[in-house]
Amino acid sequence: MEPKKTKKSLWLNFDRILSHDLGKQALILVGLLLLIYVVALGMLHLSGSEWQKYCDTYKISYWALPFYLLIDSNTFAYMVIFNEKGPFISRLTIIIACICFILGVIIFTGMIISVMTNMISRRVENHKNGLIHYLKSGHHVILGYDDMVPSIIHDIFTREPETYVLLMTSIEAFKTRERLRKSVANKYMDRIIINYGHRITTECYKEIKLERAKEIFIAGQRSLPAHDAINIECVDSICEYLNELKSHDKLKNVPERITCVFEDLDTYAAFKTADIFEEVRELNIEFVPYNFYAGWARQVFVQGRYKDNSGEYISYPTVYGNGITPQDQKFVHLVFVGTTNFAVAFAQEAAHVLHFPNFVQNTALKTRITFIEINADKEKPLFVTRNRHFFEVQHLLYSDMSDDSTDVTVHTEKPLVFNEKDGDFLDIEYEFIKGNVFSTKIQDMLRKWATSGDQYLSIFLTLADQRENFIMGMNMPDDIYAQEIPIFIRQDRSDNFVTNLRKVGEQKFNYSWVENGKIKTKERSGRYAHIYPFGMNDMSYCSDEELMRRAKLVNFLYSKFHNLKPGDWPELEKEIKEKSSDDYMAEANEAWKQLTVAHKWSNLYCAYNFPGKLATLRQIRGLAPDNTSKDTDDLSEDELNILTQVEHNRWNVEKLLMGFRKPSKKEDHYEYAQESNHQEIREKLSENKKLFIHHDIRPYDQLKDVKELERLICKFIPWIIKKNKPNHEQ
Repeated sequence: MEPKKTKKSLWLNFDRILSHDLGKQALILVGLLLLIYVVALGMLHLSGSEWQKYCDTYKISYWALPFYLLIDSNTFAYMVIFNEKGPFISRLTIIIACICFILGVIIFTGMIISVMTNMISRRVENHKNGLIHYLKSGHHVILGYDDMVPSIIHDIFTREPETYVLLMTSIEAFKTRERLRKSVANKYMDRIIINYGHRITTECYKEIKLERAKEIFIAGQRSLPAHDAINIECVDSICEYLNELKSHDKLKNVPERITCVFEDLDTYAAFKTADIFEEVRELNIEFVPYNFYAGWARQVFVQGRYKDNSGEYISYPTVYGNGITPQDQKFVHLVFVGTTNFAVAFAQEAAHVLHFPNFVQNTALKTRITFIEINADKEKPLFVTRNRHFFEVQHLLYSDMSDDSTDVTVHTEKPLVFNEKDGDFLDIEYEFIKGNVFSTKIQDMLRKWATSGDQYLSIFLTLADQRENFIMGMNMPDDIYAQEIPIFIRQDRSDNFVTNLRKVGEQKFNYSWVENGKIKTKERSGRYAHIYPFGMNDMSYCSDEELMRRAKLVNFLYSKFHNLKPGDWPELEKEIKEKSSDDYMAEANEAWKQLTVAHKWSNLYCAYNFPGKLATLRQIRGLAPDNTSKDTDDLSEDELNILTQVEHNRWNVEKLLMGFRKPSKKEDHYEYAQESNHQEIREKLSENKKLFIHHDIRPYDQLKDVKELERLICKFIPWIIKKNKPNHEQ
């Protein structure tokens, strides 16, 4: 049984209407006006017929007189009725007309003005609080507010300067607006609409027209412990909302892409390999997982730049010098101080993209990734567990350089499963060093590495305490600065301090010394000329549509050639090369949407390795590192052979880090490759790829026909680049 409405509840609902709903406020006013009109008309009828004579005299409708009395005081003043004896005014008529006039004064000079004033003030307040919704279609939606949101907004306006961005957050709109003003240029603020709402509430999606948005970013707030779980729930809610519209045949458009931010590295890794959000793909929407730390790693290693708050691009140096040729005897060495999320993410992304041809000539020249950590003995098992299949085939280096250790020998821990010819064939190796970076032992070791001449050394200061990063970055051994070793310093927010120091250090000075009794001089830059900031919160997001296009074209080529016999390739090659890549982008986009997440990342990592391959080609061809004039020239046979082997080495590492594993002997269909009567066995074993067991994870010289497909992709690199150069190279 429903409870009876009390007088208190009636007044409560009335007050809520007056406080919140402008439309109902106006409706109440209209209703009250009609009520008073009916009362005025009734009272006039009770007063007699003199008012009707007045209406007849001045040709006024009987129905209109009450309005005149309520609105116009002059009507009351001229209500004089004439008869044969002269002017006559009914007292009752005067009283009723007076009452009507007073009611009119109350309604029209009091309530209407106050209601109109209230409506205007409430609308202004609702606008400030983000409760008014303006955008209907074609806008970019950001759900949730985090310190990285300004960089997302910058990226959107870089691609589409005339678009609108709708930011929905549960933080007060005026606070959000003030936070944005610190990082977003004023010229963009008028194109940013801030609405109040909760990102997991489907009712809010209706108000912001989510289904008509061009693109959706699920940012959330990374400082919250449940950030990733809430963002996952948000994706589920979006799918539920869109499917509900689809079931009622109301889904006319869908967003092109959903980019979802994940804070935890393990969550992010899972979403790079598992199609948990297959519903998104079924809705024909591209799903992109994004991680703050991995995103910064790509800016450093792949894009080689970041965008500051003024919109200016700041360049990073490469960690492989000017490019590595097959004859180069130096290996790439990245040193991470600390094992924070930044260190782990950077190390993983570096392993995906830093592959070079000198390893093909000398397998000792592996790219080395070193962690220096006080608790390395505890962090090492966690890292190995996270990358179990990588360390099944690759050794691990470990040494204890803590103050209480007398043994500083570097120990090589053998692969966990595969040894001899079946192991240690990767071109990446990891090293853990237990010790304090501020200790004399570690400082001497850094100095030794800097002056050894056998490596391209880079140092990344990723300690959780930013103050310690500053202290270390500003007080490295002198040889580090003298050898112009790049030092990357983690910054929380602004890059100003480190950037300004570097600009001062970039001035040239004369350095002199005595050798064999003679004075020698050379030009050198200042002490801090090679320090670089990274990790700033509000400069973190930087998509690169051109790299994405390259990845889509890589997948397009795989899909075209994979099911054809090599004998049929030349004709198709000729057909494709005669057209520009733009002719295939529509087909490439559709093929991309149908890919699993794992295959998307495989193609992306292939595209991410292009800068390193191009640097190698320029060195081989005797060109300057920034000379792009020959990037679109066809590859010679020698160049093609080199890049194909580099590509397979990259692919091996990619697959192992993405969760695939090398098959055991009983799982490996290569064992039956030459036996035609075992065709069924080979086909069945090949299906193990769906279980992340891949038979092509092996040294290049053990590959069969698949090497021809890798060779083909490398052959098409100039074609892919020709129409898809990154914006800063055009």
